[in-house]
Amino acid sequence: MLPLEFWQGVAEFNAQEFYACHDTLEALWIEATEPPKRFYQGILQIAVACYHLENHNWRGAAILLGEGTNRLRSYPLDYENVNVEQLLVEAGELLAVVQQIQPEQVADLVQQLSQSGNPLTWPQIATIAPFETSDHISPSRNV
Repeated sequence: MLPLEFWQGVAEFNAQEFYACHDTLEALWIEATEPPKRFYQGILQIAVACYHLENHNWRGAAILLGEGTNRLRSYPLDYENVNVEQLLVEAGELLAVVQQIQPEQVADLVQQLSQSGNPLTWPQIATIAPFETSDHISPSRNV
């Protein structure tokens, strides 16, 4: 079972608080052993990639989206109640778009990702089954 701090990181990730998610998951990753260590690192890398993207760092976003998704591919598609398959699909779609644009187009992409109704959105971490304590976990800005 993953610790509550992990679910705090999930809430931060899903609220697009990618830097806060980085801090939360990095603390877990440093202390973790396998098998969750690489899992934390994969999600952490995707979060940092999104942070880079927000800051128009095309190269950093492309590299870390690739590394994060590659790291998560070794996990079951529903690892520890996390829908890894969905995260891989969404992060992979974002990576494909990032790889097709020029660095000077990143600002436009970030704006598109933030618009509701756009088919391409920021990746989300979904759970397979309802997580009982998720109602008590909120992104860091609400804590």
